[in-house]
Amino acid sequence: MARLIGLTGGIATGKSTVSEMFRSEGIPVIDADEIAKEEIKKGKDAHKEIHALFGDEILAPDGEINRNKLARKIFFDIAARKKINAIVHPRVKRIVMNEVKHLEDYDTPLIVLDVPLLFETDFHKLVDISVLVYARRKDQIERLVARENISEDYARKKIRAQMPLSKKRELADHVIDNSKNIIETRKSFQRVLKKIRRSPDA
Repeated sequence: MARLIGLTGGIATGKSTVSEMFRSEGIPVIDADEIAKEEIKKGKDAHKEIHALFGDEILAPDGEINRNKLARKIFFDIAARKKINAIVHPRVKRIVMNEVKHLEDYDTPLIVLDVPLLFETDFHKLVDISVLVYARRKDQIERLVARENISEDYARKKIRAQMPLSKKRELADHVIDNSKNIIETRKSFQRVLKKIRRSPDA
């Protein structure tokens, strides 16, 4: 049976960068966010439920859900966020675990589950090892502003709407520091991967 590595982080901490590092080591990565994107596409049951919940205002002209509009609604509305999670996350978990079973059929020793809300949605209970990609708050803000072309104030609000990285750091088994440069991040990644490979209980 494969050991499952739960990879998580905060917004703009660089989780995708670390996810690619796992892939470069030949370790398969199941991306929960990509699965969620597929599950809310037009024609899917989750799309219909979300549309019924929020109405036409969260739709793009082509009828697909406008993820930016939806994000703005749920980032600052805890009740709405819980409703969305209840619609999307059970479906995502089911698909993720089906993919895990498929990979286990090929005797895959390590599988990474890339889950942004690993701890918030109790996804960590399904994995053997949890890994947090960490970055300093100022780095998160700078990356968010550049990536999404938003104000620093809005970037701070988006970060505050998530579980604090300090809390995730307490919960995670391993931390990969992405606060410096890509060389240091890779070194941190290699140290963590070595520990995971060395010990079945790492």
